[in-house]
Amino acid sequence: MRPRDITEYIGQAHLLAEGRPLRDIIDAGQVHSMVFWGPPGTGKTTLARILATCCDADFVSISAVMSGVKDIRAAIDSAKQNQQVYGKKTILFIDEVHRFNKSQQDAFLPFIEDGTITFVGATTENPSFELNNALLSRLRIYVLKPLDRAEIRKVLEAALADGDRGLGRHQLDIEPTVLELMIDSADGDARRALTVLEIAADFAEHVDDVGGASAKISADTISEIVAGGGRRFDKGGEYFYDQISALHKSVRGSSPDAALYWLHRMLDGGCDPIYLARRIVRMATEDIGNADPRALQITLNAWDAYERLGSPEGELALSQAIVYLAAAPKSNAVYMAHKAVMGDIKNGCTSEVPIHLRNAPTKLMKELGYGKEYRYAHDEPGAYAAGEEYFPEDIAQDTQYYHPVPRGLEIKIGEKLVQLRELDKKTK
Repeated sequence: MRPRDITEYIGQAHLLAEGRPLRDIIDAGQVHSMVFWGPPGTGKTTLARILATCCDADFVSISAVMSGVKDIRAAIDSAKQNQQVYGKKTILFIDEVHRFNKSQQDAFLPFIEDGTITFVGATTENPSFELNNALLSRLRIYVLKPLDRAEIRKVLEAALADGDRGLGRHQLDIEPTVLELMIDSADGDARRALTVLEIAADFAEHVDDVGGASAKISADTISEIVAGGGRRFDKGGEYFYDQISALHKSVRGSSPDAALYWLHRMLDGGCDPIYLARRIVRMATEDIGNADPRALQITLNAWDAYERLGSPEGELALSQAIVYLAAAPKSNAVYMAHKAVMGDIKNGCTSEVPIHLRNAPTKLMKELGYGKEYRYAHDEPGAYAAGEEYFPEDIAQDTQYYHPVPRGLEIKIGEKLVQLRELDKKTK
């Protein structure tokens, strides 16, 4: 069911609708070097084949997973022959182009420059991370999106109706609710949708209707086929980082519902729950901090509960923690203080400990003045030694890294620190 021309292609209207940039290129038959970036099953390879057809170019395809320098040389030699002997262009399609290393990517540069090949790559990973700058600068990036439900429905309906390349000759009986299950299982991946349909057709129950024999695809059949198949998720890849970013930002933005959604999208996709537990603890310290110190304990408890209970019971504890974090008062004051002080230390602010703050466990240390004139805070009024200095001598004693926010418990913390600083001022 691979589309043979642009009229059969489904999806990517933002690129292929009338007047859109890629559609104009196809209609004009003038193709430049490019990369298609998008998730599996969005039509990257198909689109490359259509480009070759529209500009009457030879289509040479190699996979970066299976190929090496020898295959690249053979493809370039074929392109040179097409150009010199037949006067024909060559589209060299590189599937999973991000799998090639730097030297392999560099091998294409002179042949892109002199027009021997029109380079078309396909990748599921962010090209800005995975492709060399030298190669990237010679390519235009087109982003392909997952197909929406309506587009997946069109893909399935086309396969069901086509008697030559599809399943039209099999007289399949599919109820609307069963078709919806197939659309759900595809998760925006046209290839996955067609695979589920093909397997389901093989296991269809043959029945005799009044109008003749037919094959019925049941909801149970679809459920068995897709059992255990998570949604689109790429451990360690682009979608992984996009989704963990969405989860963290939903918590920071105080949206418990969105946070729950992204948490369970990742769990459904096969993300390691312990990784999520670790990131949830990070959220408690980075975005809530002392505005609600209970957040840290709750996230640690959730982590512990998951390790004790496992899945699926432990996932409820992670959900509880996520909801608490999203609903809690927010403060990044500790996080910002942490970054500021680490920045100063890395920039060379590593002065000696003042003599009065040093420990003096030996007679010699005492004779050298270690710990002399240190004021024991518990012996002072309110257990606070007003005016006592704790920074090294070359750092201003009123240096402030931690700035409590006016939310949650940090309101009280901020008020207390203001009072203590006022006491310090009175001693000067």
